Amino acid sequence: MVSRTQIFVMVVGLALVGVPVAAAAGSPNTAAAPDSSPTSTDLSNVTSDATVADQHPPDPESDVLGWESGYWYNESIAVTPDDGLNDSELDAVVARGMARVEQIRRLEFEETPPVEVISRENYTERVGNQTASVTTAQRLHQNVKYEALLMINESTDAIAAQERNQAGGVGGFYDPSNGEIKIVSENATTPKMNEITLSQELFHALQDQQFNISSFNQSTQELHNAKDGIIEGDGNYVDRLYQQRCEGEWQGDCIMPGESQTPANFSPHIGLYQITLQPYSDGPAFVRDLHQSEGWDAVNAVYENPPASTEQTIHPEKYGEDEPSPVPIEDTSDDRWRPLDINASINHASFGEAGLFVTLWYPGYESSTATQIIPYRAHLNIGADGLNELDPYNYNHTYTNGWDGDKLLPYVTEESSETNETGYVYRTAWDSPTDAEEFQNGYEQLLAFHGAESVDDHENVYRIPDGEGFNDAFYLDQSGETLTIVNAPTLAELSGVDVSAPQIEESTETTPDDGTTTEADDDEPTTDDSEDETTTSDGETTTDEPDDSETTQSTDTDDSTDATTTNGPGFVATSALIGLLAVALLALRRR
Repeated sequence: MVSRTQIFVMVVGLALVGVPVAAAAGSPNTAAAPDSSPTSTDLSNVTSDATVADQHPPDPESDVLGWESGYWYNESIAVTPDDGLNDSELDAVVARGMARVEQIRRLEFEETPPVEVISRENYTERVGNQTASVTTAQRLHQNVKYEALLMINESTDAIAAQERNQAGGVGGFYDPSNGEIKIVSENATTPKMNEITLSQELFHALQDQQFNISSFNQSTQELHNAKDGIIEGDGNYVDRLYQQRCEGEWQGDCIMPGESQTPANFSPHIGLYQITLQPYSDGPAFVRDLHQSEGWDAVNAVYENPPASTEQTIHPEKYGEDEPSPVPIEDTSDDRWRPLDINASINHASFGEAGLFVTLWYPGYESSTATQIIPYRAHLNIGADGLNELDPYNYNHTYTNGWDGDKLLPYVTEESSETNETGYVYRTAWDSPTDAEEFQNGYEQLLAFHGAESVDDHENVYRIPDGEGFNDAFYLDQSGETLTIVNAPTLAELSGVDVSAPQIEESTETTPDDGTTTEADDDEPTTDDSEDETTTSDGETTTDEPDDSETTQSTDTDDSTDATTTNGPGFVATSALIGLLAVALLALRRR
């Protein structure tokens, strides 16, 4: 039996064999809207859409859009990229790339960001060094977060899973702390530049210069994805326009290595990855629609009021109209349990509509489509012309529509740092009681998928038996527009985490919960006896922190990998990789 991970790697490999990166990434079936910049700087008097390479005016006396450091956007440069770029060649590629980004996006660079091409090996080492400094408190926090989504159980290190995702899936990044850009190359001997990746990271530097994006509040996964709706949405849309011109009016005069820019052994945790990819899929479509209808000025205005939630890019009509509601959680735990403290930093998490969608979709992937809550194919934007290249993923489903807010508060005991046993209160707010009931229906199916059994004489209390991975107790309390999920290692400890949960003796019997329903796909169900990638951890890192180190280090975000390695734009994936992931997921559906 071929495992899901093997399918993913094979599909990615086949998709890249003999196909230039530019072709693999695809291009949107749209044309750019008219530029909205003043004609005095838009070069309209010397260029047109029919402009070909090396037809440009002399160098200007002062800086203009489309020209940087001696190079026009349509100027050929004398470089030999096959053996890597020396310093002078890299300077030329960066200068022309900046000019091209300016020409497309109609914004002027204030300064040239330093750019370095590094090997995948170098980058992987950097990621490992940074995640190795994570404290016990941060590690517990990450474990609780993804255990609450029933994606990573207590036997698996969530940080190790995120480290694998990041180390293999990043094509480049911009570091706002020092204004530097790193482009990651699979070639360790003579690292090579990918101009499409460079264009996005250059644009992130431009965003920071023009809009100060590093000041955005991205302290939870939900806020990170929400703000990335404009940051990465604009970046990936510019990517597409850049690539279109590489294949069109710039006559292929772009540096794009023919070899794969994705490691052959890349095997991400798909659940975690699909949460982080939401702004890379919905964001470009959100920006495209604004650009085509109102021009770049309308896109620029979004930076003054960035999306407040993933809901606002999943449903663009809600942008600026439907703000998320705050979700308070009062600590009512007993003397044994306490909220996880990270030295006065925020101690909660939020996943938003995007995260909850993936939570209910992921069983279809885990089971190779045998068990589906949100139908497996509902996550793929497949139309009459095939997969939507600009917006390949859908995060819109009735189980998670109507989201209005969510907050996850982790709980620990004195022994949690040794046992990794934790609890949590996860409260979700919805637009109506019906919306809350619909999500509860989906969540109960998720519990059933993981072997949950109803507890006799206690309504809405469930127990996942030992040996089933997520062997915990759960209490679901739906009241009006709010659904609260209380979790603890045992039934007896539920009320210790939150007083709203019923007091239960641990000896209480459970009965199989087979009354839930699933939405069936029209595909024939298949089974997968491969190793479950959420139950084992490879590359697990450890710290030398003492057992009581929950309060030893501060972090300004609920995502410890964000706090160490992913605190800037462009850290997830190139447009090519996003498309290839969708192809791989589509291949699983067709098995």
